[in-house]
Amino acid sequence: MKNTTPGAKKIIPIVPQEGYEPPVPASESSEELISLYAAHQKIYPRSVSGYFSQWRWGMVFLTQLLFYGMPWIEWGQRQAVLFDLGARRFYIFGLVLYPQDFIYLTGIMVISALSLFLFTAVAGRLWCGYACPQTVYTEIFLWIEKKIEGDRSARMRRDAKPLSLDKITRKSAKHLVWLLVALWTGFTFVGYFTPIKELGLEFLQMSMSSWEVFWTFFYGFATYGNAGFMREQVCKHMCPYARFQSAMFDKDTLIVTYDAERGEPRGARSKKADLSTLNLGACVECSLCVQVCPTGIDIRNGLQYECIGCGACADVCDTVMDKMGYARGLVKYTTENAMKQHWTQSQTMRHILRPRILIYTAILSSIVVAMVVSLSLRTPFKVNVVRDRGVMARVVNGGKIENVYQLQLMNATESAQRYRITAAGLPGLVVTSENVVSVGSTEARRVAVRVQAPFDVAEPGSHPMQFEIVSLDSPGQLLEKSVFLVPR
Repeated sequence: MKNTTPGAKKIIPIVPQEGYEPPVPASESSEELISLYAAHQKIYPRSVSGYFSQWRWGMVFLTQLLFYGMPWIEWGQRQAVLFDLGARRFYIFGLVLYPQDFIYLTGIMVISALSLFLFTAVAGRLWCGYACPQTVYTEIFLWIEKKIEGDRSARMRRDAKPLSLDKITRKSAKHLVWLLVALWTGFTFVGYFTPIKELGLEFLQMSMSSWEVFWTFFYGFATYGNAGFMREQVCKHMCPYARFQSAMFDKDTLIVTYDAERGEPRGARSKKADLSTLNLGACVECSLCVQVCPTGIDIRNGLQYECIGCGACADVCDTVMDKMGYARGLVKYTTENAMKQHWTQSQTMRHILRPRILIYTAILSSIVVAMVVSLSLRTPFKVNVVRDRGVMARVVNGGKIENVYQLQLMNATESAQRYRITAAGLPGLVVTSENVVSVGSTEARRVAVRVQAPFDVAEPGSHPMQFEIVSLDSPGQLLEKSVFLVPR
């Protein structure tokens, strides 16, 4: 019987077509959401001791002794190293540099760049692994973290647990010490631009300038953030050196390398196991090389741009090899050619002195020698000559033609100096103003110099002439060109 109930809906069955597949519920779908960005995993570097670790800590002590100690060294009556931006003078022990000495700053930058190229071509990222501020302060902050929170396993267990009094206390103490070290670092940095003793007095009196406060906190919090939190992220994602280092590597560059021929196949085994029977290599698959790596990479996967060449994996691997009774050097500093051709250490060292290295060394040595010679022959004063635009060439009493110039004399020594000024270039040219000028130590003085010549000395117009400035108290002589105007 048909359904005749008012308002009833007619049900029409749906017949699926050929090839039709019913939709699968989201919970039963095999599709997987894949993120384009890997989630950051916190790295807990394990402490390690060994040959390369000792070198790394030696560089930590050396660099920080220089950085923190240099502003407190005095030279005469001033700070030994001071970049006085207000007075536009740089003091580096007995050397006083002015903005006009910018060429020396350029030379220092060129020397630094070539040194980086040379060291990288010889032994990879030595700078990154041993002397880079990011590496140095990360080592210091990790040492503080270990002393307060414990070793790697203790830190990992504590971070996995919920908040507790012990966790809050230890982490608060750690961050407090980190902040104190970071702020002291920022204070020391500003101490290179403001005499650090004056800066300390200003700090005690709460009278530091706004710029001094800004840079102290800016540099301090940069140190706190980079060394305390970002750590390997700076080396992997922010530092450009990691990106172009491969352009300076070749097959004879010393790098941290895993000996796959000796180490594979990997596998765990007892200390007394016979490797030939087990068909295993020397690698015991302990993963300690990954645990000690500050950037969290596995050196057994080959050269990676994240590797900073610190040698921590080599140190810990040698320790494991000693415990197992195997020969050291499964992970070591060597070259690609040495690994393939099984060179001895002496053969490897001989191949380091290749043409590329010799060229870098020759260029670097030449620039260093040129810089040293230029600084040793540098005249200890500067002179700028400017014609006085307010006083034109004129005829004065006695029928002489007079020009007036402004001379700025800069004394680059730390004792008062006297300078004698003479003029030459035209017959009868004489300096009629005071020709002996005194300038205080590391000071600049502007003086007006009047120069006269006979009326008929030359045709009307501009004629080249020069000033000769001779130091009466120390060796030094400068010739500065200018022009003498003869009116029509």
